[in-house]
Amino acid sequence: MEDQIVFGDRMIPVKLPDNVQSPPTGLGETTLKPVKNLSQAIKDALDRPLGMHPLSEMARPGWKVTIAFDDPTVVMYGPVWETAIRMVLEALEKAGVKKGNIDLVCANALHRKFTRMELAGILGKSLVKEFGYRLYCHDAEDRDNLVYLGKTVSGYDVEVNKCLTDSDLTVYVNTSIIRAFNGGWKSICVGLSTYRSIRWHHSPDGTSMSVDHNAMHDMLDEMGAHLESHIGKDRIFKIETLPANPFEVANIWAGTVWETRKAAMAIIKDQFAPRRDMLKEKADIVLYGIPDWSPYAAFSFMNPILTLISTGLGYLGGVIEALGKPGCSVILANPVKDRWDNVHHPSYREVWEEVLSRTRNPYEIADRYEEDFAHRPEYIYKYRHCYGFHPIHGIMATYPLKRLMHAGRIMAAGAENPGLVTHLGYEPYKTVEEAMGQALKHHGKDASIAFVRYPLLGNR
Repeated sequence: MEDQIVFGDRMIPVKLPDNVQSPPTGLGETTLKPVKNLSQAIKDALDRPLGMHPLSEMARPGWKVTIAFDDPTVVMYGPVWETAIRMVLEALEKAGVKKGNIDLVCANALHRKFTRMELAGILGKSLVKEFGYRLYCHDAEDRDNLVYLGKTVSGYDVEVNKCLTDSDLTVYVNTSIIRAFNGGWKSICVGLSTYRSIRWHHSPDGTSMSVDHNAMHDMLDEMGAHLESHIGKDRIFKIETLPANPFEVANIWAGTVWETRKAAMAIIKDQFAPRRDMLKEKADIVLYGIPDWSPYAAFSFMNPILTLISTGLGYLGGVIEALGKPGCSVILANPVKDRWDNVHHPSYREVWEEVLSRTRNPYEIADRYEEDFAHRPEYIYKYRHCYGFHPIHGIMATYPLKRLMHAGRIMAAGAENPGLVTHLGYEPYKTVEEAMGQALKHHGKDASIAFVRYPLLGNR
């Protein structure tokens, strides 16, 4: 059979055996319809918040308010940020809150800070100009503007931006939820937090897109409850957004973090069956192409770690365990460019050259290198002042290598430089067809094949 597969920034033709099965990707496919009028949908949510009074009724003159928002790594290309923030400002003005008492904070966590021009791409130029230096990015290393709130009942550290404790009210604008991965308390307890807290769930076994029994969100819920026990309830007003697609909104809610998350998850659970149920029987061979896309390449470009590990095994690699048998062969297709953005991803090249040349075991990487990279002063400086990702991010980007423990082999098709592939212990092949031929020799000509048709995606 002849088909098409995503290959970096384009689609390429491919010839595959006739017995290929094509399950859904398990990521963005929904039957949800876009709202007809985004402004009206946001107004309705603000007028009828879940578990809280409307902003125009609860806020008071003289209050200090922070409006925090998702950073540009979020996969939403519609005007949610600007539209929602404008309407929040109108509600606060109606309550008597002066604009001079309102700050806008980008909740970028350990991601890099974004320039004012980049933020204008999601907020609109006029908002950036109006707020001036009352618009800023969260700094997870600025000790003067962080507060440590101790440990949860399970022993997880909770450290957050002081805006959450010093403001009379924090309004958080979440702009997209992908499966069960983001939203909820992750917005606040990651986006406005520090490595000290984030290390608990951003581990080789930590992050999860699972719709049911999501251990990461269980941990984040515990952190959120701990935060509320210190600052009080009704101090965080959440806007939660469920997309119909990357450009349009299907549902939007306002209210408490708990209630908006509950409303979103009720729909998400109806839309997304567990990935393990996508095939009746698991496959011997799992095939998919890797687009030149990563949330971490916003306003930047891909590098080998992002392509072959973070996106290839991480964001797209959940299908390996869901669809593939233990010991399955995984075929990835991408040209794998040998390019490095040393400004925005300053620690990545060292991780590639010095860490991954010594070990590809994510547990060993965490044990040997995490504390070192988390506190490296030269990289911390670049995070704080030069728009670079926090140095620990380059280490955390390797944690999807855990999937090598399920797959028998990773076969990479089409890499321009095969040495990039062999550096990770993957097998290089010139074409998808050549890789498929070798996989069939290994598993037998009647081997079962799952071809996941990931779409062509691009970065901001």
